[in-house]
Amino acid sequence: MRKMRTLKKNYEFQNVLNKGKFYIGKQITIYIMPSREDANRIGIAISSKAYHAVKRNEIKRKIRENYRLLANDLKKGYHIVFLWNKKVPVEQLDFHIISQDMKYIFSKAGILV
Repeated sequence: MRKMRTLKKNYEFQNVLNKGKFYIGKQITIYIMPSREDANRIGIAISSKAYHAVKRNEIKRKIRENYRLLANDLKKGYHIVFLWNKKVPVEQLDFHIISQDMKYIFSKAGILV
């Protein structure tokens, strides 16, 4: 299994959040910024004030898995940051809604092949 390339440093997240374009879905918001790299790098940010660690990690797992399923259909050379909509209760967390959000947002952004 190939390892997913991620954004790790705070300044990398801040750069994407400040300079990237954002798209809003039902459960997630995605910030996308072009980069000079030959692969996509992703970051996932969920507020620690919103949920306990177990719920945050569950959200992250579902976002990562949905991204993994779509990764081969995306253009390369972007930094992507996923944010969870705090107004959505974690009880409404749904794998398929996240998948629909990602497909819709990536096609709207023009990076879905």
